[in-house]
Amino acid sequence: MLSIEWFSRTRSWCGALAVTCAMSLAAPGVLAQSAPQRGVPDFTELVEQVGPAVVNIRTLERARVAPQASPQAPGGSDDEMQEFFRRFFGQPLPGAPRQQGPRNPQSEEPQPRGVGSGFIITADGFVLTNAHVVEGAEQVLVTLPDKREFRARVVGTPDKRTDVAVLKIEATGLPTVRIGDVNRLKVGEWVMAIGSPFGLDNSVTAGIVSAKQRDTGDYLSFIQTDVAINPGNSGGPLINLRGEVVGINSQIYSRSGGFMGISFAIPIDEAIRVADQLRGPTGRVSRGRIGVSIDQVTKDVAESIGLGRPQGALVRSVEAGAPAEKAGVEAGDIILRFDGKPIERASDLPRLVGNTKPGTRASLTVFRRGSQKDLSVVVAEIEPERPTRRTSAPEVRPPASPAVQSLGLAVSELSEAQKTELKIKGGVRVDSATEAAARSGLREGDVILAIGNTEVANVSEFEAAIARVDRSKPVPLLLRRGELATYALIRPGPR
Repeated sequence: MLSIEWFSRTRSWCGALAVTCAMSLAAPGVLAQSAPQRGVPDFTELVEQVGPAVVNIRTLERARVAPQASPQAPGGSDDEMQEFFRRFFGQPLPGAPRQQGPRNPQSEEPQPRGVGSGFIITADGFVLTNAHVVEGAEQVLVTLPDKREFRARVVGTPDKRTDVAVLKIEATGLPTVRIGDVNRLKVGEWVMAIGSPFGLDNSVTAGIVSAKQRDTGDYLSFIQTDVAINPGNSGGPLINLRGEVVGINSQIYSRSGGFMGISFAIPIDEAIRVADQLRGPTGRVSRGRIGVSIDQVTKDVAESIGLGRPQGALVRSVEAGAPAEKAGVEAGDIILRFDGKPIERASDLPRLVGNTKPGTRASLTVFRRGSQKDLSVVVAEIEPERPTRRTSAPEVRPPASPAVQSLGLAVSELSEAQKTELKIKGGVRVDSATEAAARSGLREGDVILAIGNTEVANVSEFEAAIARVDRSKPVPLLLRRGELATYALIRPGPR
């Protein structure tokens, strides 16, 4: 007792001494002007406000019942463990056989398939969740926090490209969430998630926004957080301190399958845009396309061709008959603007085009051979993915001229048939690549279309362009490799 009292008094005395010392060392007015201390916010009001509109989603599938197995003794430890997994994880114990009763061996019965989360966006029962939560399910059950359970209908066709789905339950007067403004969201801001990780309903986790516009897909830039997200959280809301939904928890970065400190959420503005189309007359998402394959523009390439800084989307190939080809876009072009909007990164282009209504005429600004060119394109509707047609490599031909020693290249003319097959006007074929060319990634079968911003139609033009290059700087070559265009930088040696 004495030791405890002594510790208490000593701690009080030390605390008072620390405060006195701090006051004596601080300049006058410093304490009054110091910034207030910030701690972890209190999330209790947010949970009370948003929690009633967050739902648990269970999916079922039809599974044929196998012939009756040997019965197990009721009440055994195996039965209890299987019951625990069914109740808390929404699925049977991994590796354990399903219990069978005296049913008809040919009958079918619903079996648990998975568990997820969602949130109510309208009082008449529209629910937002992830497409992967309901994909392949034959029955979808939605349970509210007040324990009411509804059989849900999947509205339209879930959009796999953005991983967004809409459900409908038959109810009225339901609690709903408030939709926030993603543009106001800041890195470092506190956010909270509510969901059903591992089937544990109404679980709350919190963290901060780690990054915005994180590229992990073609049509979305995600919100990155350190909020703990686990299987079952998918489809649940990401909530800011104003009690507004700013995202749908969708993905985690993990090497083990469990949470490792990085999670991703679909921005709510993108999700609502998709949801509105799913609830529309067609029940599906319509996206625009122009028919190009693109890549990033690197710093070295941008500087070497006079672009200045890395920006835009490098066109690697143009689909035959696609809107881009009709507009005059060529492989090797760098698209800088679409419909007046700048393309800072290659991933910006598919998002802008995808959000454009098919049939819209839009402007394109491309960088080609050292100058900008304005084009006009009519956006088409995106089609189901098709296998890429590969163009066979040109046949090997004897070199039409000696190797360009300074680059480690041997090149030859292209036949008219090869030009027609590749849909190009000119160029030279790489017959061999050694030394500097090999180190830069060139290989036999590549077709060189331009040196820097100078097009080369044949071997003589290629040799003339090489003779004019500044050998103190990297030489940018525009290549065709199969159906794709790209840049390579060669650093030639002295003459």
